[in-house]
Amino acid sequence: MQYGLGHLSAIPVRESTDPSSKMISQVLYGDVYKIKEERKYYSKIQLVFDGFEGWVDNRQVTKISTKQFNDIESTQRPIYNPDFLCYVTTQKRELLPIVIGSRIDVCPLLDHQIEEVPQPEVYSKSHLVDSALLYLNSPFLDGGRTPLGIDSSGFIQMVYRINGIVLKRTTQEQSTQGEPLSFIEESEPGDLAFFDDKEGNINHVGIILQDNYIIHASGHVRIDRLDHTGVFNNDKRSYTHSLRVIKKMI
Repeated sequence: MQYGLGHLSAIPVRESTDPSSKMISQVLYGDVYKIKEERKYYSKIQLVFDGFEGWVDNRQVTKISTKQFNDIESTQRPIYNPDFLCYVTTQKRELLPIVIGSRIDVCPLLDHQIEEVPQPEVYSKSHLVDSALLYLNSPFLDGGRTPLGIDSSGFIQMVYRINGIVLKRTTQEQSTQGEPLSFIEESEPGDLAFFDDKEGNINHVGIILQDNYIIHASGHVRIDRLDHTGVFNNDKRSYTHSLRVIKKMI
């Protein structure tokens, strides 16, 4: 088995080897992955963090040894960038921007330097909301995982990741995790609300806030009202998402 490490800010993960195929996720700086298959221009990878698979351009693949992979995986508490944006210095003495949620304790393996690596913290559940608010107004982007473009499940995954909690990549997968709650009144800020379409397929997710509000990525990361029916969009003055289930992840 061969392994790789994200060495750029955000690398597109595509549905197929066609360069015009849909971006389904991103490899962020510091993300570790297994290389499942290599072709002339693209490689199929599997992210270790969430098991998600897709194709990346070989020009954006940086391989690491099995020993380096094992060293990374043996780290008890990975350190993720808690700031909206920071910079590392590359081997060529160039600055590389690193977005929030990128793994920064692996900088030495890439011969990169960072001014200060914060100590890993034990966050409370209330800190999930603080992290979510950092993404407010980020534009929606299918497959995105950064404040420069993010989808609904990527938003949830990254907010929880910053707080040391592993969630799957897609909304459907996330909906299988955690403990279901019977009523909105049982929920706390930081819990997740899942929504479905007319066919009953879960297709959207958001983070519950205080006083029956929700923060979610719909057009952009925004705050709307939430009740037993679903999300009420104040701009449209109508419901935009139908509530399916509420889940407590921690």
